[in-house]
Amino acid sequence: MSLAVGGGSIGRGVVACVLLFTLAGLAAQPRVQPVATGLANPWAVAFIEGGRFLVTERAGRMRIVEPDGRVGAPIGSVPPVVAGGQGGLLDLVLDSDFERNRQLFFCFSEPGPGGNSTALARARLAPDRSRLDDVQVIFSQKPKVASSLHFGCRIVETPDGLLFLTLGERFVRKQDAQRLDNHLGKIVRLTKDGQAAPGNPFAGRHGALPEIWSLGHRNSQGATLGPDGRLWMHEHGPQGGDEINLPQPGRNYGWPIITYGENYGGGPIGDGITARAGLEQPLHYWVPSIAPSGMAFLTSDRYGPDWKGSLFIGSLKFGYLDRVELADGKVAREHKLLEGIGRVRDVRQGPDGLLYLLTDSADGRLLRLLP
Repeated sequence: MSLAVGGGSIGRGVVACVLLFTLAGLAAQPRVQPVATGLANPWAVAFIEGGRFLVTERAGRMRIVEPDGRVGAPIGSVPPVVAGGQGGLLDLVLDSDFERNRQLFFCFSEPGPGGNSTALARARLAPDRSRLDDVQVIFSQKPKVASSLHFGCRIVETPDGLLFLTLGERFVRKQDAQRLDNHLGKIVRLTKDGQAAPGNPFAGRHGALPEIWSLGHRNSQGATLGPDGRLWMHEHGPQGGDEINLPQPGRNYGWPIITYGENYGGGPIGDGITARAGLEQPLHYWVPSIAPSGMAFLTSDRYGPDWKGSLFIGSLKFGYLDRVELADGKVAREHKLLEGIGRVRDVRQGPDGLLYLLTDSADGRLLRLLP
């Protein structure tokens, strides 16, 4: 047997190799299993008892998804949110001791004098899962701004029981990302009561807010702890220049002084520079922008050794899942998975070791990736 190609021929051995490589490429793509459909612009998912899921919808609803995919009625006692533009009910994480205390944290766009801002709330999920109890807003970004853009709003709990919260610069106030007297364009580190965490880098500095961990950020919609316990995050650039960063205490990540992006419609931002002394370079950046959202390290071996340790990031703009291979703490390769799956808003590893995605649309889906 031979296969004619371009006027020549390929023998059996080469054909076999081609088929093997093709099959290997197909095997590298995970199978997608829909868990639930009909979610309205879902933003975050958490895993609760009995194989159930807790999902936020941007319009201000929180719902239970049953293991068989049934979507429950909205949970009661969710506080009012500013649902418009990029704002609404956004991230959600369970307390590390959730099985005992039923406590969870969520962030949202909070209305108030002068506009709105990102807020962090703490609550307990009622035993019957019908409502939130003991709801308390423990932190509000200052100042409130009249904008519907760039809320940030990803939450990460650290092994020592503290909370990181990413905060956008609200688009119209990008220069404030360089100032320490506000929370715009910052990452803050908090106790579970919403207070500045002990040891924060600007504590006691005149004119600086003690909650601030790092500054010079634009709009982070992905954050997670790495296997080494460090905080990883990504942030949206303008037109180009999305970034992965490892925020260190007191460091300045440059926005809007340095960027690998440009103004919408073209033209430089500021001086149009990509580096300056005293400002941190990103670990990785994308040009053009992929509009990243959601971020998770795979720590399980459910997908085989090649995937374990990879970083998974959703693309809102291009509708795929990005598998990021790392080597020596740097990005070595990227693999586009599930192209055309839709706007991937959240990526999480479940307690079963599998990856779960949320797609952001009026008919959003919760998806499970099977090996």
